[in-house]
Amino acid sequence: MAEQNDRAFTGSIPALYERYMVPLLFEPYAEDLAARAKALAPGRLLEVAAGTGVVTRALAAALPDTAITATDLNEAMLDFAITKLTARHVTYRPADGQALPFPDASFDMVACQFGIMFFPDRVQGFREARRVLAAGGRYLFSVWADLGANDLPETITESVTGTFTSWKLPALRNVTLKTRFGPTSTVVGAEVPSSFVAPFETASVFWSELPWSPFTCPVGVVDFSRP
Repeated sequence: MAEQNDRAFTGSIPALYERYMVPLLFEPYAEDLAARAKALAPGRLLEVAAGTGVVTRALAAALPDTAITATDLNEAMLDFAITKLTARHVTYRPADGQALPFPDASFDMVACQFGIMFFPDRVQGFREARRVLAAGGRYLFSVWADLGANDLPETITESVTGTFTSWKLPALRNVTLKTRFGPTSTVVGAEVPSSFVAPFETASVFWSELPWSPFTCPVGVVDFSRP
């Protein structure tokens, strides 16, 4: 049962995730993402892959007049997020980022922190974000830089793969942000055709490196704009 909970992020996992992983890895970047969202002043914001709500809380504080819908595929994580924050302008709803249960043009912004790399079909996740964005909407998301730019995670990965030779982790080197936008663009390991990228019109990439822990992980923040 414990192994099943670990895989499904149920049981005690959401609380442990919030207690240990959030302050170590996610909270500083959540504040950074929320500050970028605040500068764009969306009226309706959809958060995808909200997890235990670290970004939700930062967004709610930064955007008190924005209607925020926080979603996650994992209901246990979302249930825990609700215990951490209830606010009049925040709604929680289970949802798959690859099949969002919202009408077209429902939001002015879609935000996602460190979630896109886990989508089985990342291009479909991008399509869904674009579909639910209104004209002029923005898709703001963040991903880790390449392992080569993150010394401690790279050392851990190399140690694990060297010790457990049967444990192959090639995907870790193919889920991070590539900043090439052309006829085809590689974004978090997925080849995105120009027919997809072009309707977004612009894609701005910002690099955040916050000196807050031994990780000091560079993070790419992508701002897709829909005309």
